[in-house]
Amino acid sequence: MSYLISYLTIINLITFVFFWNDKRRSKKEAWRIPEKTLLGLCLLGGSIGGFIGMRVFHHKTKHFLFSWGIPILLIFQIGLSLFLLLRGLN
Repeated sequence: MSYLISYLTIINLITFVFFWNDKRRSKKEAWRIPEKTLLGLCLLGGSIGGFIGMRVFHHKTKHFLFSWGIPILLIFQIGLSLFLLLRGLN
């Protein structure tokens, strides 16, 4: 269980930094991080970091896939985590 918590902490921190970095690059009109990369990080368990990054940096909030997809993915991942946690306690 501690490996899972460590993994989720790291992937969420990485995702949060990627959202910050992409927002910073968008302001400088520099090369951007592909949306597939940002969404992929969220799919790999970084949906909390992506969601917080969207809100803190006001980034990608007008894109349907991000504004609806990441919260739905977050709810799914929280539900899956609770299911696995409760299953492991029995």
